[in-house]
Amino acid sequence: MDKRSKIALYIIGAVIVFMMIAEVTKPKAINWRDSYSAADKIPLGCYILFNELETFTNEDILTSERSIYEYLKRVDTSTTKTLIFINNYLSFDGEESKTLMDFVEKGNTIFMSGNYFYGNALDSLNIAVERRYGNLYKKTSEHKFTSPSLQKNNRQFKDVIENSHFSSIDTLKTTVLGTITTKNDDDIDETQANFIKVDVGEHGGQFILHTNPFAFTNYHLINDKEDYTATVLSYLPKQQIIWDNNYKSGRKVITSPLRFILQNTALKWAFYISMFGLILFVVFRGKRTQRIIPVIKKLENATVDFTKTIGELYYQHGDFTNIIQKKIEYFLEFVRRNYYLDTNQLDQSFIEKLSIKSTNTKEDTKALVDYLVFLKSKKYHSEQELIELNKKIEYFTKHRL
Repeated sequence: MDKRSKIALYIIGAVIVFMMIAEVTKPKAINWRDSYSAADKIPLGCYILFNELETFTNEDILTSERSIYEYLKRVDTSTTKTLIFINNYLSFDGEESKTLMDFVEKGNTIFMSGNYFYGNALDSLNIAVERRYGNLYKKTSEHKFTSPSLQKNNRQFKDVIENSHFSSIDTLKTTVLGTITTKNDDDIDETQANFIKVDVGEHGGQFILHTNPFAFTNYHLINDKEDYTATVLSYLPKQQIIWDNNYKSGRKVITSPLRFILQNTALKWAFYISMFGLILFVVFRGKRTQRIIPVIKKLENATVDFTKTIGELYYQHGDFTNIIQKKIEYFLEFVRRNYYLDTNQLDQSFIEKLSIKSTNTKEDTKALVDYLVFLKSKKYHSEQELIELNKKIEYFTKHRL
């Protein structure tokens, strides 16, 4: 390497080191992203709340990391439980809504806090949520409890807030537990319900709904709002709590190593700098520095010829039974190696699993497996059976993933 190239590489190295030092030492900006995740310590995460939930129950805290439709199918419902949802918005499809209603009708409690709600379950409660951007959106608001004994825990939210309220409720089944008061455009106080309880079914089930999820975030819990939050949660029955960590704006979704790298600021800059350095290395060191390597003819693979010879030997002797047995053994080994299935029992369960993993139809899979079982049950085989077996295996493996 000549002197000029060395100087250029030294300068490039110094620039890269300087960029890395600047990135590591710069102040980290506050992340104001909506999260509500139990793991997030950012202002709008719920790390503090999740770690304080044990004060509201004598049981272990359960955590749901999947859709509520899947989770409630596996959870023990022999004792009543409280399911907590907190997010800036909460939306449930038809299956999830039905699951939630069934859960409450068995005597359980569901607590939801969000700026707005979607789903058939909530529609069936005859409630509607309104966000009046002109008057309420991010305005200072008074959050009060309707119970006279709880007035000392009323709080005023001045910042980091998006106000919404219930514009319609079913007065026959609904109890108003708290209100929100804001000033309209004419500077007149307007009070609306924002904390309600809806009784469901004949077993004491209930929905407890709240429209200020910001009250449960780290930011407000360390800024004199903890008494308000604790009072809201005091309406929950003293029973086991299920914390939802799936329906969150800040839910962690990592599907690949590269995505993980790009979501982490330090790793992202390290990746970019490495790529930049690699490109510069290729530019400056791309010239050939050695003589041309001669092409060496690769060794011939005699395995295929040997296999053909052995196959022809079996075929000439008419030993179809031996060939069929070996083809069946090799096919089952192929299934074990590629689809990780147990081949000891070629039953209906095995057929269904093999059909799904190989993307073959259930009928084709069943036909092949049944034929294997038939051949294994015979002591002697014909040439036609060997040909038929070979056709079925080739057709099956041609469609595999």
